[in-house]
Amino acid sequence: QIDYTGTEPSSPCNKCLNVSWDSSPPCTCTINFTLEHSFESNVFMYYGLSNFYQNHRRYVKSRDDSQLNGDNASLLNPSKECEPYRTNEDKPIAPCGAIANSMFNDTLELYRIDNDTRTPITLIKKGIAWWTDKNVKFRNPTGDGNNLTVLFQGTTKPVNWPKPVYMLDSEADNNGFINEDFIVWMRTAALPTFRKLYRLIERKNNLQPTLQAGKYSLDIAYNYPVHSFDGRKRMILSTISWMGGKNPFLGIAYITVGSICFFLGVVLLIIHHKYGNRNTSADIPN
Repeated sequence: QIDYTGTEPSSPCNKCLNVSWDSSPPCTCTINFTLEHSFESNVFMYYGLSNFYQNHRRYVKSRDDSQLNGDNASLLNPSKECEPYRTNEDKPIAPCGAIANSMFNDTLELYRIDNDTRTPITLIKKGIAWWTDKNVKFRNPTGDGNNLTVLFQGTTKPVNWPKPVYMLDSEADNNGFINEDFIVWMRTAALPTFRKLYRLIERKNNLQPTLQAGKYSLDIAYNYPVHSFDGRKRMILSTISWMGGKNPFLGIAYITVGSICFFLGVVLLIIHHKYGNRNTSADIPN
């Protein structure tokens, strides 16, 4: 995990700490780090946020699923649940709501350093969203032709976005509401500290590890402000084994519930032995 929030004065990203949503040009910083061990299989690159409550009731409700599913009527007349991010300058916002408005928009690039030469690591941006989200829940509006600029005509971008939704990507199958970065963000997290899949690093061959041990650098286009709510940002590299990936939440939950059951079992056993042998005879004592 690489924390690049920049709260420490010595951090290369400290100069970007008070960045705003519409900073132009974006603040950039570079963090060098070392991998002590090689990553043998496919590597998953995440961004992580802390102290960010995506589970707040009003925040979770602030979206229009019909609009996100490509309904043309909802595109121009979003749900009132999206307030106060429903309209802007008398135009409907697409996508509307607080979840979309707060979409993570830092750009992360990874390089391997070998003899002072920086070699870029290929980061795959497709295949990071759930299949059901990409192909069922999120659809672009329909109409004559496939020009998203025309299909989204009459709408405006979310307040905090630097560009409209139809300019999220240059590839047609990853643009608009079906952009995978957008889809991943819209699946809200249950806890205030969470991570979301950002990119994939695929293993090229079986003779070389995906990421060799050694020196690397992380280039960051720092756009996402978190200092105002004491949040933190980090980049995470992870891989999986035959048992799957690391998920400490389930382990903690199982141990907690198991400990409670064990404690209650001991208490009930004591109560049974202490009070369970009472005389159950119907005879009235003298």
